[in-house]
Amino acid sequence: MRNIEFKAELRDPDLARAIAKEIGASLIVRVQQTDTYYSVTTGRVKKREAVAVDRAVGVPEPVEYIVYERANRVDLRPSDFRILTESELRERFGEQPLSVWVVVSKRRELWMWRSVRIHLDKVDHLGWFFELESLVSKPEFEDHARSLADQLRATFAPALGEPVAGSYSDLLAQQQELEPD
Repeated sequence: MRNIEFKAELRDPDLARAIAKEIGASLIVRVQQTDTYYSVTTGRVKKREAVAVDRAVGVPEPVEYIVYERANRVDLRPSDFRILTESELRERFGEQPLSVWVVVSKRRELWMWRSVRIHLDKVDHLGWFFELESLVSKPEFEDHARSLADQLRATFAPALGEPVAGSYSDLLAQQQELEPD
């Protein structure tokens, strides 16, 4: 599967929420997420654990293993990903446990606008961030997904700070001076 993604500092979460409401985006859920990133030779692998904080409070979401490849750049960028079960992860990477690189904890507000996921994230030790994930449902629709993401990036610009090239794991590892294995 493929997304067109964008990430930036979020300077004004309240303004971002107001913009989301104004454009007709729907607040889907607020969750507390823990992403455990593993050391792998190519791409990224993370285990996502999430618990809803505003519906079915305390009920864990199913654990996901997300394997993805994405360039670190500040502009709109494609991200190719797969969501695996634990058995699929073991089949792909072997039976030995993967080495943990860094753990990212965040509180996420998930909003939806058309086929675009809008994330307002409060990341522990890093602060507030804004993310867009515009789903590319078919290869021929990538330009449309990019157009939607670009439109939202411009719409939310008054609430945003600097664009961010890497993942939260990169930022946290840099802060903690960790090197990927």
